[in-house]
Amino acid sequence: MEHQGLSTTMRRILLLINCIILAVGICGGPLMMRLYYVEGGSRVWFSSWLQTAGWPFTLIPLTILYFYRRKTEGANAKYYLITPRIFIASFIIGIVTGLDDFLYSWGGSKLPVSTSSLLLAAQLAFTAIGAFFIVKLKFTPYSINAVVLLTVGAVLLGVRSNGDRPEGVTSKAYILGFMMTLLAAALYGVILPCIELIYLKAKQAITATLVLEIQMVMCFAATAFCTIGMIANNDFQAISREAKQFNLGEARYYTVIVWTTIIWQCFFVGVIGVIYCSSSLMSGVMIAVLLPVTEVLAVVFFRENFSGEKGLALFLSLWGFVSYFYGEFRQTKKEKNKSPKSEMTTMRTESV
Repeated sequence: MEHQGLSTTMRRILLLINCIILAVGICGGPLMMRLYYVEGGSRVWFSSWLQTAGWPFTLIPLTILYFYRRKTEGANAKYYLITPRIFIASFIIGIVTGLDDFLYSWGGSKLPVSTSSLLLAAQLAFTAIGAFFIVKLKFTPYSINAVVLLTVGAVLLGVRSNGDRPEGVTSKAYILGFMMTLLAAALYGVILPCIELIYLKAKQAITATLVLEIQMVMCFAATAFCTIGMIANNDFQAISREAKQFNLGEARYYTVIVWTTIIWQCFFVGVIGVIYCSSSLMSGVMIAVLLPVTEVLAVVFFRENFSGEKGLALFLSLWGFVSYFYGEFRQTKKEKNKSPKSEMTTMRTESV
């Protein structure tokens, strides 16, 4: 994967920025979706659509980057960098993302926020397995330890959430929501390595512009997929009626809708940004480690119980996070120690 003109320091800065953006999305997205359902929203396809409908916001940074390229490259600057091959691959992944959004939204309509931990736990495991097979990611003892700790911590939260079944949700609907959530986890665990595979097979420099273009195409395709579902389900006609019946009022209904699209867009931008700067596994680890933050916010805003199991999961998640980054630090240090030796060997070879 070729990162055009990026030094190690700049990549770390970009990684930090994308981690912050991802944190906003993964912590705020599930809460906004749950708020929609708790206060009277019931349209699953519409909720799915909102997760990627904010794709036009990506045009803002793309426009800024274009004028920057225009300034440095002159009239030769291209309007876009994505090739037909990458466009098709991104569009296909986007359609699969739309299906994943629907599964996640259906599960979210039946489960409390705390139960989303099972989704995040399973997704991390599937991401690790998918990255191993799809992009040949090598495991280290530290990354394996991180995956195990984060998965155990998050599964612990999910397993202990049986008593949190929302009012009005039958046991059958709860179990079906549970299965939908697991299926969504498996699907997204495959999607993340596939995005990384696009970067690896791109045959061109992977720039910030290209990354944003890939993300925009994916979200557009996912939105188009969910739009078809909304049309079939007559969701567009029901929006105004649902807004009038919303518990928080009609004005706040539309406020919730707008902020939901913005926050979910932060999630998707953050995810592909972290993959760009690091790996799909790192993206999965970030999503899992932010789980306890979402749990705490759910306790604050939705009065969900914060049990001892959730405290233990918080500890395991933080431990796994530290383990992963310590392994990354050791690997970077090892590569730096190797590079001077390889340079000396190259110089000796050239002199001979």
